[in-house]
Amino acid sequence: MSKVRDYQQLAHSILEAVGGEDNIISVARCATRLRLVLKRSDAKAKEQVAALPGVITVVESGGQFQVVIGQHVGEVYEAFRPLVSLEDEETGQPNNAPKGTILNRIIATMSAVFAPFVYILAAAGILQGVLILTSLVFKDFAATGTYEVFSFISWAPFTFLPIFIAITAANHFKVNQFIAVACSAALVSPTWAEMAGRITSGESISFIGIALSGTTYTSSVLPPLFLVWLLSYLERFLNRTINDVIKPLFVPFFSMVIMVPLTILVIGPITTLGAEGIANGYNYLAENAPALAGLIIGGFWQVIVIFGVHWGVTPMVLANFEQYGRDSFQAYQTIAVIAQVGAVIGVILKTRNKETKKVGVSAGLTGIFGITEPAIYGVTLRFKKPFIYGCISGAVGAVVASFFKPYYFAYAGLPGPLTLVNGISSDYPSSIIGLLIGTAIALILPIVLIQILGFGEEKVVTVTTTPATPVPAQEVSATLTNEETIQAPLAGQVVPLSDVPDEVFASGAMGQGVAIRPTSNTVVAPFSGSVVMIAPTKHAIGLRSTSGVEVLIHVGLETVALNGTPFTLHVEDGASVEAGQTLLTFDASAIEQHGLQTITPVIVTNASSYAEVIVGQHETVEANTAILTIVK
Repeated sequence: MSKVRDYQQLAHSILEAVGGEDNIISVARCATRLRLVLKRSDAKAKEQVAALPGVITVVESGGQFQVVIGQHVGEVYEAFRPLVSLEDEETGQPNNAPKGTILNRIIATMSAVFAPFVYILAAAGILQGVLILTSLVFKDFAATGTYEVFSFISWAPFTFLPIFIAITAANHFKVNQFIAVACSAALVSPTWAEMAGRITSGESISFIGIALSGTTYTSSVLPPLFLVWLLSYLERFLNRTINDVIKPLFVPFFSMVIMVPLTILVIGPITTLGAEGIANGYNYLAENAPALAGLIIGGFWQVIVIFGVHWGVTPMVLANFEQYGRDSFQAYQTIAVIAQVGAVIGVILKTRNKETKKVGVSAGLTGIFGITEPAIYGVTLRFKKPFIYGCISGAVGAVVASFFKPYYFAYAGLPGPLTLVNGISSDYPSSIIGLLIGTAIALILPIVLIQILGFGEEKVVTVTTTPATPVPAQEVSATLTNEETIQAPLAGQVVPLSDVPDEVFASGAMGQGVAIRPTSNTVVAPFSGSVVMIAPTKHAIGLRSTSGVEVLIHVGLETVALNGTPFTLHVEDGASVEAGQTLLTFDASAIEQHGLQTITPVIVTNASSYAEVIVGQHETVEANTAILTIVK
């Protein structure tokens, strides 16, 4: 997608597929996903959205309907957001929003809060890495004013992190954004930092007779998050009880004078202690059983990413940086990311399919920047084996690295190859050595495994066949320059797509077309073009015509369960084909013996790109009979 109308069209299509505005409770986004909370969801919506051009896949996890889009998710979100009105006019709160489980609500909150500004933190982390490298090359650089300026620029987003959290949390909890920022800004006030320093030094300072603790809130996560959450309840109460005439003044007044002291007295110390406790629990494992910590994170981090719940570790990681100035979790996380990049490279080197190579190159490039969803959904998880090889390689690399005590000394918003420099420190010289060794293993091992063991791409034998008899001219409708004819890929009785006893096909979720109850066992190409997909179980073939029409031929219903046994392929994935060329043959009796139907949907999967798909008026057809007309 490259045009504004494409994003708008995709946003409209997603909204329509999930049941419209009335079915949406909330909408948010992260680095690669549009995250919807729906009142109700079904398999049909998931299938429809996953089939839309521009959507990589759909994941339902953490109480969210997650539409994985990739690098253009920001544009799609901006197009989608104006289409829905989610606030109640009186309360400003979501209408009839179900609470969901506590875990799901925590995951949704973390995603909504951190995802919008993760690239800011990533950019600051990269700047810190550049300063580290420059200081290693030029020994006196750290003493210059240039270094100091870039240094405070790189630290600013972390120092004032509570303000970033206030902005996004206010959007999530439906709070007045300016009130939330005012309260959180007070927490990072230099005056409070000076007072906290005096308390830490032994001076006693009290507020209305209650002794204050010396907790500071720069770079903190949970204190501002809980502040805004509780502020959402206080603000609603104040809006209901204060007279409209004085409400604009006294709602912010009471919000600030109540929430800031409450946070300094209670919320801040308790939540800070909680965040540090979780971080200390992980650190205990990392210090006492580093190989186990590496094995778990290196091997299973990408599994967590699949379900979109990876934002849940952010408070722990940031607490580590705030408390100790270093963190090992992101070191192991980087190795897991690079392992998936290695798996993609392995597929690129091994495959003979041009389309797979093309997708692999694109996915691999985003992986370099620490974003692995395109690599996972577009390549490694699609073929399964590469994903498993990547997880194994990540685990092995992280375990080896663990013997060198690897750490990150600057936060990486998106850990990956570009942030390896964050592991350099003169106080821990072995850290970067372990990281480099671990990432080298994670990168190379999946490549080697894929070259030796393969990656699940179907191996088919090319059989030279004689093209079927050309279509008699009188059977083909005269086509205008803006039309293209699709021929029947096999002989049989024509069945309207709506009558196919499979909801996905009958509903049109996969696209428009027709079905054929076959009387022959040979499937031929419905036009000249290329093979773009062969199912590993051989029961389905995807084709693209020379003009770009995409057709899926799905032999039988639920025949994926037969694991390819009744099917014989006569073409390779990626091969060029001529109209009428034999694609596959099948044993109809073997399919029926398993209690399955041979009815074969013929679907134009990119029908939305055309003005109309016209179904010919036939009760029965022979192979190569004109059956569909595509109006461009």
